[in-house]
Amino acid sequence: MWVKGRRCLYSEGTTTPRILNPKDAAKNLSKKLKQIRLKAGLSQTAMVGALNYKQSPLYPSQISQFERGERQPPLLLALAYARVGGISLDALADDELSLN
Repeated sequence: MWVKGRRCLYSEGTTTPRILNPKDAAKNLSKKLKQIRLKAGLSQTAMVGALNYKQSPLYPSQISQFERGERQPPLLLALAYARVGGISLDALADDELSLN
């Protein structure tokens, strides 16, 4: 379990912080999003259809922005990515976990 501190997370029972750096998280997330798409053998256009995201219109240009780390996907879209990749949302969101 993680305890939230000021701009860091602390593993319960330790004093070792895990710094929350949005840019680092976006870089790792963006790489994982691209990995999922490429492993599925999908173009960015095909990924839009595979995600089946109904909350708002989704365009290939947004997929590109997510993969370049320019934007972060909303939670439900991240969940859809995890489902397409056959992985847990934890594996997608946690920088310490690989997609394998």
